[in-house]
Amino acid sequence: MPTTAPAFSDATASDSALRRFLFGLPGVDAVGLEARAASLGTRSIKTTAKAYAIDLAISMIDLTTLEGADTPGKVRALAAKAVNPDPTDRRTPRTAAVCVYPDMAATAAAALAGSGVKVASVATAFPAGRAALDVKLADVRDAVAAGADEIDMVIDRGAFLSGRFLKVYEEILAVKAECGAARLKVIFETGELSTYDNIRRASWIGMLAGADFIKTSTGKVATNATPANTLLMLEAVRDFRAQTGVQIGVKPAGGIRTTKDAVKFLVLVNETAGEDWLDPHWFRFGASSLLNDLLMQRQKLSTGRYSGPDYVTVD
Repeated sequence: MPTTAPAFSDATASDSALRRFLFGLPGVDAVGLEARAASLGTRSIKTTAKAYAIDLAISMIDLTTLEGADTPGKVRALAAKAVNPDPTDRRTPRTAAVCVYPDMAATAAAALAGSGVKVASVATAFPAGRAALDVKLADVRDAVAAGADEIDMVIDRGAFLSGRFLKVYEEILAVKAECGAARLKVIFETGELSTYDNIRRASWIGMLAGADFIKTSTGKVATNATPANTLLMLEAVRDFRAQTGVQIGVKPAGGIRTTKDAVKFLVLVNETAGEDWLDPHWFRFGASSLLNDLLMQRQKLSTGRYSGPDYVTVD
């Protein structure tokens, strides 16, 4: 089973050691965090830089459908859009991945075969995470066996909020072991963690347990990705790499719908973690409606005309 980063092995030796480590992290200055996030969000991106940012954002999208009404036909249509987002312009980048439930992973894998677009699958009793560990691990095994390249797991927020941090850590370790070659994104559901200090602690638990990405949200609660909580997670991965040499990705998900929103997040990445994270391998957007707005803005830059929503496919 994977183990924590050597530099922090003592921190995860016991429940009490992990608690001491987590509560020894610097407290979050909420006012300062939100002010910095708001300040970075005012940066103006124009012309060539905007065109670059739009293409980069498209290439970072995990195009997502996570509904009870999902069908194989809907997943195949979404896969086709991921591979060829704008049929009128073949230069448009492909998205990073298509994200589906485990029972749709095989359909997505077949539709995306040879395209370079990854298959991401939510698992571990998404979105609530209310299931026994053996059920969660079986969920992961099924998704990987069906062709998932990436697993998006949810942490046990009940365990976290009741202070059972080692349980959360050990569950991530167990899921990571079942992933095999698949990359693991760990979802905190930041809207349920209540405080920025909790988000910082959850970020460190995820990183210590071997997450390949830390992810804000499921998109299924009222508060999802925000500039402030994403900034906090970017600071965490930056600091973790500085201390361990290990780079970990970040994925804000839920509520990012417009090109303006996406550009704000890219500025956060560049100014906080740095250019190394401005790559789909290290930064993703969990989104469904965002792609259409990016495509409309891209068409406007290319043609000088705003084409409107009728000129992009409906997901």
